[in-house]
Amino acid sequence: MRRRKFIRLLGGAAVIPLAARAQQTEMPVIGFLSARSSASGARMAAAFRQGLNESGFVEGQNLRIEYRWAEGHYDRLGALADDLVRRRVAVIGALSGTPAALAAKVATTAIPIVFGNGGDPITSGLVTSLGRPTGNLTGATFYTVELSGKRLGLLHELVPKATIMGFLVNPNNPVEELETTNAEAAARALGVRLQVFKATNEREIDAAFTTILERHIGALVVGSDPFLLGFAPKLVELAARHAMPAIYNVREFPAAGGLISYGSRQSDAYYQAGIYVGKILQGAKPADLPVIQPTKFELVINLKSAKALGLDVPLHIQQIADEVIE
Repeated sequence: MRRRKFIRLLGGAAVIPLAARAQQTEMPVIGFLSARSSASGARMAAAFRQGLNESGFVEGQNLRIEYRWAEGHYDRLGALADDLVRRRVAVIGALSGTPAALAAKVATTAIPIVFGNGGDPITSGLVTSLGRPTGNLTGATFYTVELSGKRLGLLHELVPKATIMGFLVNPNNPVEELETTNAEAAARALGVRLQVFKATNEREIDAAFTTILERHIGALVVGSDPFLLGFAPKLVELAARHAMPAIYNVREFPAAGGLISYGSRQSDAYYQAGIYVGKILQGAKPADLPVIQPTKFELVINLKSAKALGLDVPLHIQQIADEVIE
């Protein structure tokens, strides 16, 4: 009797360490929240995974990622963030701009959040300090919103005769007002009239271009918005069809046939966000990881598109460009 009891106890003691080891080797799960679609966000996701790899985490080997794509519908972000919280992911990577980051912040104060944000993280309400973020958020910013005035100035150099310029924005983006204010200030300084056009879906993009043509807009600045980036091929095609010189915030546009882009390298921010997620999985706290600011801004020009539009790109702009597509 005592011998049987001893054997049962011995068996139980052997099982406990095995269960503990199984828990220790279970792969961590992180959430990936994006306002974009899986297709338009593929390059961003790849840069994020590269950062994770740099930290020693490889998807499918020692890490699992739960992807949530809002497909450009910002009103879906809250529910998607809540779903990740219910699944008790270890970290949420809230990428693709301010809307995703704010949705994640509302959803949880306990799970660490690493954002990739185009606006100022302080004015957007994400953190109170760049050097030492408080709460459960940190990340990387690419400050694309603050560059709308610079883009308008570059476009004016290419199309100096354009006295009326258009600015296409998504009003559902929380940073749209600031981006528009920056562009309007630059327009006043250049003596150019700026007309703002708003679009929240594909039908409204078509309607905006119809109005742009009716009002004889001379050139167009496309806002830095994840939804609009998701329609990069369509926006480039519409601009080409209607011979509309346009400037964008990321190289995906001129790579697809658009005229010119200027902005920070967003892939760098997503790469850094991946590194930060890896550090948090290894025990770091968001408050100990300062918000990373961009150090590299790139100007990309498509000379083939410029020629089709009958534009001569000034030599000094070609010389300072980081990439010239011919």
